[in-house]
Amino acid sequence: MARVKNGAVTKARHKKVLKQAKGYFGSKHRLYKSAKEQLMHSGQYAFRDRKQKKREFRKLWITRINAACRENGISYSRFIEGLNKAGVEVNRKMLSEIAINDPKAFTELVEVAKKGKEGKIKVNEVKSTNEVTVKSSSTKEEVKTTEKKATTKKETAKKETKKEEKTEVKDYSKMTVAELKEVAKEKGIATTGMKKADIIAALEK
Repeated sequence: MARVKNGAVTKARHKKVLKQAKGYFGSKHRLYKSAKEQLMHSGQYAFRDRKQKKREFRKLWITRINAACRENGISYSRFIEGLNKAGVEVNRKMLSEIAINDPKAFTELVEVAKKGKEGKIKVNEVKSTNEVTVKSSSTKEEVKTTEKKATTKKETAKKETKKEEKTEVKDYSKMTVAELKEVAKEKGIATTGMKKADIIAALEK
């Protein structure tokens, strides 16, 4: 019975595992057995922490929003309740970013939440203001697109005129008699019984 060699396959398998374990501490990136064990644990940790990452970020956003709310004299729970009653649909991630980067806008949102909690602002009013802002932004975008189209048309017209100028200025001496006759025919010049020099002279007039 023939001897079966498996060295190349095992070597490739070991290299694959050690490549994935690159950067691990000690023997966990050198020895195949310990590297394989560490990779199995790493996969479990990654699967677990992909779920926990969402919870951790939500906690972080809530703490940031709460800190900004305390500065404006309102609690986090009352702020969220007021926004819901006012019909403001902004997620916690965006609220935390607004609290960090634009405190003035956040204070305005706090005022909206306070009015919404008291019942002074209705959902339809907030939606109408949002629609107005969206319409104004869309009209601005339309004006910009029309301006861009006008500029592109002007540029294309300039390019066409430049091309026409380039086509008009030709070196007729390098062209053949047949080509010269075609150019003369396009310009409406009769070339019967004319030599090459005569045709060139007629075209250059």
